[in-house]
Amino acid sequence: MALSISQISFEHHRTALGIAESTPRISWRFQGNVTDWEQSAYDLEIKRKGGEPDIFHVDSSDSVLVPWPSSPLKSGEEATVRVRSSGQDSQPNTAWSGSFTVEPGLLSPEDWQDAAAIVSDRPTEVNQTHRPILFRKEFKLDDSYDSARLYITALGLYEAQINGKRVGDHVLAPGWQAYASRHEYNTYDVTEHLRQGANTIGVTVGEGWYAGRLGFSGGQRNIYGDTLGVLCLLVVTKPDGTKEYIRSDRTWKSGTGPVITSEIYDGEKYDARLERSGWSNPGFNGTGWHGVHEVSFDKEKLASPDAPPVRRVDEHKLVNVFKSASGKTVLDFGQNLVGWLRVRVKGPSGQTIKFVHTEVMEDGEVATRPLRVAKATDHLTLSGKGVQEWEPSFTFHGFRYVEVEGWPNDTPLDEDSVTAIVVHTDMERTGHFECSNPLINKLHQNIVWGMRGNFLSIPTDCPQRDERLGWTGDIHAFARTANFLYDSAGFLRGWLKDVHSEQKNNSDIVPFVVPNILGAATPTSIWGDSIVTVPWDLYQAFGDKVMLGEQYQAAKDWIDKGISRNDVGLWNRSTFQFADWLDPKAPADSAGDATTDKFLVSDAYLLHSTELLANISSVLSFADNATTYSDQHTKLTKEFQKAWISSGGKMENETQTGLALPLFFELFSSPEHYDSALERLVNIIQKNDFKVGTGFAGTHLLGHALSKYGASDTFYQMLLQKETPSWLYQVVMNATTTWERWDSMLPNGTVNPGEMTSFNHYAVGSVASWIHSTIGGLNPAEPGYKKINIEPVPGGGLRRASTQLQTPYGMASTKWWLEDRPGQNCNGTDFHLVAQVPPNTRATVVLPGSKGKKKESLEVGSGTHRYRVQCLQVN
Repeated sequence: MALSISQISFEHHRTALGIAESTPRISWRFQGNVTDWEQSAYDLEIKRKGGEPDIFHVDSSDSVLVPWPSSPLKSGEEATVRVRSSGQDSQPNTAWSGSFTVEPGLLSPEDWQDAAAIVSDRPTEVNQTHRPILFRKEFKLDDSYDSARLYITALGLYEAQINGKRVGDHVLAPGWQAYASRHEYNTYDVTEHLRQGANTIGVTVGEGWYAGRLGFSGGQRNIYGDTLGVLCLLVVTKPDGTKEYIRSDRTWKSGTGPVITSEIYDGEKYDARLERSGWSNPGFNGTGWHGVHEVSFDKEKLASPDAPPVRRVDEHKLVNVFKSASGKTVLDFGQNLVGWLRVRVKGPSGQTIKFVHTEVMEDGEVATRPLRVAKATDHLTLSGKGVQEWEPSFTFHGFRYVEVEGWPNDTPLDEDSVTAIVVHTDMERTGHFECSNPLINKLHQNIVWGMRGNFLSIPTDCPQRDERLGWTGDIHAFARTANFLYDSAGFLRGWLKDVHSEQKNNSDIVPFVVPNILGAATPTSIWGDSIVTVPWDLYQAFGDKVMLGEQYQAAKDWIDKGISRNDVGLWNRSTFQFADWLDPKAPADSAGDATTDKFLVSDAYLLHSTELLANISSVLSFADNATTYSDQHTKLTKEFQKAWISSGGKMENETQTGLALPLFFELFSSPEHYDSALERLVNIIQKNDFKVGTGFAGTHLLGHALSKYGASDTFYQMLLQKETPSWLYQVVMNATTTWERWDSMLPNGTVNPGEMTSFNHYAVGSVASWIHSTIGGLNPAEPGYKKINIEPVPGGGLRRASTQLQTPYGMASTKWWLEDRPGQNCNGTDFHLVAQVPPNTRATVVLPGSKGKKKESLEVGSGTHRYRVQCLQVN
């Protein structure tokens, strides 16, 4: 395949409309199977509207996040960019790429042209659910125009229309941020929505996370504000370049419509009899509508999103309709997913259909107990006016099963009338895996679904019960996996900005959840350490020093000031710790009662974070700080050894977590201690029948710790275990996502009696990082995959595996298989590997050693590389 440039991106945006950067860094991917190709130079063509293109030539091998070479873009200024790359010496050059467009949003508060945040004159509800509000504005365009942009956000969640047509495809916009410090707005190209003459803009606003109920056991309302509102600016550009502005201001009108309530936890009530036909079109009779008034809003906190928007990304057909044990109608979509229903139905006026969403069945009925006090229930009241199509607007559910009451006889209840809509932040899928074991394939598929369901605006713990919060410990465990499966750079970049702001508001302590709706948080390891580890994982995956630097002060503040320490610099023993949360031996009603001492775990992570901060300081060229933190790490390691390791190298807690952490973090004092610790860890695992013995602290590192010291075969056996606690237990129990507890469902099919029994948690899915790196053999040798380590480790009875990753440079992949050699003198198996290395990168390929031989390491350039190792002994 000829070499070409397949995609240009700006910062970490796939679609660069309304971005925050006036000088966005530019990246491009290569496509094509070219041997040993490296870039020597590139040309960037930048064309601004109405001007001639400028071409900038740069002698550089860089093709990821290169500097913007031209003058800064202004607010709303569009530019198109093309790239052409030159190879080394006699290597081929690429043709010009296609043109890609970039356009900043509104870069300063002044650019909002005095648009105001407005709320309805209708009295707002007090200590109860807020009814969604309709806002509308009629205006005229007397002249022709070239283009139009709508900049919009809400005090709540919004859906916008212009002249009766929905604006954009975002849902649950603008998402959830730490609104007090960062409130996102969105930018839409609405040129095709407008017309000369009369026009109308209409905006529906629901309470969402802004003013809705959040938290446990009833939670609290109005955390960010108690009144729903909108802030928007429509900018219409005329042929001569002049602009006309239609602002949110006191001239707007407000009213209510068919959505009675729409809540994050409890669902939506929709009465189609109250639909206001034509309300977002010109000429609508707004008699009886309310006026609006302006409210204070600090435009300094307005921010363009770093992440892609939340969208409808998939549809899932109905698999089965059946009766529950009590005779109720239940829908089964065959997959635990996150989103809502799209319903097409005809029935008599006033008939109400009730939809109750759950993840599992128990005793023949939909299992609502795991929802705790979340109702997860939608109500649709029919208008009687023929077939109507409905989806909820400002809620979402985690569900596989839906109990339906009140379905009318006029419409068959089947796949034509009900569809599940899958919703999440629309990140690009980048990583894939498949092997010869169907149970492992199903596990990997479940992990992907778990991520999809919980990467909805923020990285949540679960998507169904009265929680759905951005727990920092969960993403600490899962970030490495997330960054492989999807391009999560922009998503986590934005969320980390909120982590830092919430940390500053919490005395330099990283809160348990971000956005922080739980109030003051105490310093806690792992959860707090996420401000160090998640940026580092992002850097390894995407190679972005700027993004790493954005969180440097936050990481320093956590290590320097946030952690509560004892007299030798380790953790204060009186602090609260989650530590190895959800250890499988923890009682159902006490998830933190782990078998490994909480402060052994906390101290180990303190050392790890200190070492990472030294590494980050070095990467960012803060040499003095690098030395300081390196010295701290050395000192604290000695204190850790005094506190937790005997003179003979034995841990205070000889558990899977208690041994995996010092092995992986390299905390022992002598080589002999590592050898004996590994042996003891393997023995513990074997005596436990290869079942999992780790919680949040140990699970995501256990496989990597074993493989680091050549014991991948032991972890293969753990991965293949089917009895609880294990990964495949969930699979054989027909899970379609990963669970919060190893036994969220008990072997007899009943739900775990513990309070926390989510069937869609991604933390234990962190095992996919081992699957990708060990079975698949793909790892970054340099941050951002400029250099790649390719070292698949066969085992576990697998006969083949294939792994693909869309790196910042292009596609990297491995495909290996085993071929038996009966009758050969070697009495073994041939190992075949095909490795694909993307253009402008290099790789180290490490082949497994055949009998009596060491591993072979090869340095290669781009292209397809084929290898065979004869007479391999494989378990």
